[in-house]
Amino acid sequence: MDSLEQVEGLLFVAGDEGISVAEIAAATDFDKPAVQGLLEDLAQKYDHDPSSSLALMQTDERYRLVTKANIASVIHRYFTAPLTTALSQASLEVLAIIAYKQPVTRIAVDEIRGVHSAATIQRLVLHNLIETKGRADEPGRPYLYVTTDYFLNYFGLTTLTDLPPLVTADALNALQAQKEETVPLMPQVNSSQFKLDQEIMDIDKGESHG
Repeated sequence: MDSLEQVEGLLFVAGDEGISVAEIAAATDFDKPAVQGLLEDLAQKYDHDPSSSLALMQTDERYRLVTKANIASVIHRYFTAPLTTALSQASLEVLAIIAYKQPVTRIAVDEIRGVHSAATIQRLVLHNLIETKGRADEPGRPYLYVTTDYFLNYFGLTTLTDLPPLVTADALNALQAQKEETVPLMPQVNSSQFKLDQEIMDIDKGESHG
């Protein structure tokens, strides 16, 4: 198994919370200097590959994958496109887990579903169905997610106690189907947030060269 492949895979599954050198070392059995070198190699690989949409960002000793600034408009259109159909099965699964387990981290959602959920969670946040509420007291201090008042409105509920005892994607799908009127999903997005990662990267690079 290629060393860069292992590090890149860990960065991918770490998602928005990122991952530290120590965590990568523990997962791969590489020593910390070797991990640091691999991260630098990976960053250069992304920087020098014009066909890659990815970049590596370091913040507070944690590393995470981000998309390059030149495709920000494409990412923005994807996440803010109005939903003209019912929520997808993936969205319903994530909503069911968060509704039942809240507050819950993205990593916990991933573990329950068995697949990566970062993109689905981000889109649900932008459509105001879920929101962050503090951080978990665990390594990396990941965000905790909860449902919003708009979630209740969208599914025609008054309180969370109106949900079935065990929330499932099928249960939410049934609630969605039985609504008398469709409540539109209103994106709550500021286009500037899609430039934030690149701005932080530019600041970090400037400080490192200063």
